[in-house]
Amino acid sequence: QVQLVESGGGVVQPGGSLRLSCAASGSLFRTNTMGWYRQAPKKERELAARITRDGSTTYADSVKGRFTISRDNAKNTVYLQMNSLKPEDTAVYYCSADPMGSIMRYWGQGTQVTVSE
Repeated sequence: QVQLVESGGGVVQPGGSLRLSCAASGSLFRTNTMGWYRQAPKKERELAARITRDGSTTYADSVKGRFTISRDNAKNTVYLQMNSLKPEDTAVYYCSADPMGSIMRYWGQGTQVTVSE
């Protein structure tokens, strides 16, 4: 079982920045692939960024060059630094964990990010 708690969402103006954090417990964090997904109103949940246990990263085309995912294995935490935010980045952002050797994907409760004037 993995527990994920996100923080750092909020309201920001276009062009602004936010950093999301996701604290994980209940598994060997350093072996997990961690991800950030987002879901805008009336849209399906989509991958924003992912980081594997060896630090390899994947980004959605829509966020490349603006978002950076990172992890601190000593703190069991994954981060999403979001810069140059746009109104279309408005969504609920969910942290995910894919433990090594497991077919399960665990989700956090989500944190709202709103980009608006």
